[in-house]
Amino acid sequence: MKREDLGRAQDVTAVQPISLDVLHEKYLKPGETSVEELYRRVARALASVEPEARRAEFEALFLANLHAGAIGAGRIMSAAGTDIQATLINCFVQPVGDCIQGVDDGGYPGIYEALREAAETMRRGGGVGYDFSRIRPRGAQVRATASLASGPCSYINVFDQSCATVESAGARRGAQMGVLRIDHPDVLDFITAKRTPGRWNNFNVSVGVTDAFMQAVVDDQPWDLVHRAAPGATLRAQAGVRQRGDGLWVYQTVQARVLWDTIMRSAYDFAEPGILFLDHINEDNNLHYCEAIQATNPCGEQPLPPYGCCDLGPIILTRFVRHPFGFAGVPAFDFEAFGHVVATQVRALDNVLDVTYWPLPQQREESSAKRRIGVGFTGMGNALAMLCLRYDAPEGRAMAARIAERMRDAAYAASVALAQEKGAFPKFDATGYLAPGTFASRLPAALQEAIRAHGIRNSHLLSVAPTGTVSLAFADNASNGIEPPFSWTYTRKKREADGSRSEYTVEDHAWRLYRELGGDMLQLPDYFVSALQMSASDHIAMMEAVQPFVDTAISKTVNVPADYPYDDFKDLYLQAWRARLKGLATYRPNNILGAVLEATPPPAEAVAPEPVPAPEARQPVDPMRTVIESRPKGALSAVAEKVEYWTQDGHKTLYLIVSFLPVPTGVGTHTVDRAIEFFMPVGQSGESQQWITSSMRLLSLAARGGFLERALSDMRKVAWDRGPVRLGTHEKDDGTRVPMWHDSEVAAIAYAVQNILARRVTDPVQQSLPLEEPAPPPVGMPPPMAGKKCTECGAHAVIRKDGCDYCTQCGHLGSCG
Repeated sequence: MKREDLGRAQDVTAVQPISLDVLHEKYLKPGETSVEELYRRVARALASVEPEARRAEFEALFLANLHAGAIGAGRIMSAAGTDIQATLINCFVQPVGDCIQGVDDGGYPGIYEALREAAETMRRGGGVGYDFSRIRPRGAQVRATASLASGPCSYINVFDQSCATVESAGARRGAQMGVLRIDHPDVLDFITAKRTPGRWNNFNVSVGVTDAFMQAVVDDQPWDLVHRAAPGATLRAQAGVRQRGDGLWVYQTVQARVLWDTIMRSAYDFAEPGILFLDHINEDNNLHYCEAIQATNPCGEQPLPPYGCCDLGPIILTRFVRHPFGFAGVPAFDFEAFGHVVATQVRALDNVLDVTYWPLPQQREESSAKRRIGVGFTGMGNALAMLCLRYDAPEGRAMAARIAERMRDAAYAASVALAQEKGAFPKFDATGYLAPGTFASRLPAALQEAIRAHGIRNSHLLSVAPTGTVSLAFADNASNGIEPPFSWTYTRKKREADGSRSEYTVEDHAWRLYRELGGDMLQLPDYFVSALQMSASDHIAMMEAVQPFVDTAISKTVNVPADYPYDDFKDLYLQAWRARLKGLATYRPNNILGAVLEATPPPAEAVAPEPVPAPEARQPVDPMRTVIESRPKGALSAVAEKVEYWTQDGHKTLYLIVSFLPVPTGVGTHTVDRAIEFFMPVGQSGESQQWITSSMRLLSLAARGGFLERALSDMRKVAWDRGPVRLGTHEKDDGTRVPMWHDSEVAAIAYAVQNILARRVTDPVQQSLPLEEPAPPPVGMPPPMAGKKCTECGAHAVIRKDGCDYCTQCGHLGSCG
């Protein structure tokens, strides 16, 4: 790179292989071979709704904006300009009423109608959020059928299973958010539901919390759990059940702090539920005069009314840093260029609403009436580093706030101009829109005057969403959304189409650019700070700095270390409430989250009937399955195996000895070594010794009885609830060696024995060798954290990072939202 180019350095010299991989796997369509062709497809599609005489002009404008860093969210980049009937909208909120079919007395669709609508939405590519609070609680009276209600949690089970069976457009499983109000009588069941392994795997869940409840927590006051549906006779006879003056039935009264502690314990141990501050959401809402919001999209950055949608488009902030790292001058953010790009992005996203396929007519009507869009950004962490600012320092937060403020002002000004050209959104009412307390009432005076005079095209304009694979594909692996980087570099291995294997390094964009510009990689400046190097309070402080300039919300997961004190953890949520944030999600790695998610016993194996041999046929004798009545006298060939493995209690080591007997194969004088005896030498300590000793005796009996393979197979299926056990490695199709994870210590020992036997068959004279252990973590990867099972490597190390599934063992990025 030439020295004179350093002042506007935005990209490094070559595209990273990871970017090309994601581009081909997720975004390029048949016939497309480059990002340029993709950009042209998207620009042409978004310009197609402009007046015909000006379409070429706007196509060129949108294309230039894409190159400048204003990209669409994943659905737009994947489906715009194609002939598939998939929505360009990432997420929706689906209303759910208090009836089975039809609509309830508030006009909300019945449960099974809502289920059908949600399935259609997910099938077309959209994620869905729901507020289940209208559904009457368990034990409530159902007059129509003279029965008792089963409660919302039972119906969430149904929605969860439906999501699991619906393949959405682009082979992306639908994401869901389930919300229940803090005053719903079934809220305790809702809070603790995901403590059951495997329950609601297709849901994020959040509790909708009010200011009144939070104040009750602070003041240590009682809290009523209420619903408009009357309780059944059994419940009504219980003490404390009554009907209040407002007509709501009190099912139970609890101490607010006890209920809050239940939420906090679940969040601390299970990373859910999240918290939505409903009063903050509704007070800030520009449309408080014509809608009430009770739920969000699956990642939480878009509080939405029934049938509302999020039409998202992030802007890559690293493209606007001049003189990055100060190599050719004082680093600076180009606010002017950024403002121009934001303005064009508003028009592009407004056009998306007219281009997209709508799964449901209600969604089209809701969008047409309010025209919500969500201009956002990605690469905030990288941009601050390129400006030589620490993400967790006051100066970094101040710059982030300035960037967000410029985005706000440019977007609102562009929407006013668009209203002058195309008209304001139909539900616009200047008095309500600019009423004290709304987001719009805090705009600069000149913008408020313009809105009163001309209206505004879009009710909401801003949203900070997770950017997942779009950052990988289009931003050179810039830090995701508002987040700081998670790691600087790691190694990725893959198997190519021709069967060959390749290996390459995945690098953080800012880290990579710093190296390309000649930076000292042995001692990075202190402004290279990663997510795990800063405090949880600093993460929240960044949200507090930026949220005042975002009219919807911010998707951010606050990661805390496993040893983070519980009382400090609870204080994070109070900090978020006092900071007027709209919600908070945290993740703390722990042994519970690393537990086996499904502990169902294996199904009984069907036993096929023995075939009847033809009279003249003589069955060959299998030397490995004939019964050996007793152990032969004298010494036997044996191997001693050192077995090392890891459980939730840490590293464990034991020694096993396997004895082999040469048995004739029936072919000449050839023999084969057959294992006939297993034991664990005495003197090994640990609580597992007794069951291992007894297991070895049983395996010895199985070996001499001729059914050793079946016995080991059965052992491999044993599951327990104490978390996975790590032992050995296996090779994936792409050539990568990853750790093996087993559902119990029993299963791990069986795996070790199978390896001993396999090596003996391969090389009868080989000495005992330890099981191959996994290579150390890739360079720059953080230590693995306990989490859900990774579909890529099998490790229970998938956490929620930036609203996406992220494996801290192998770096695999899963679904977002």
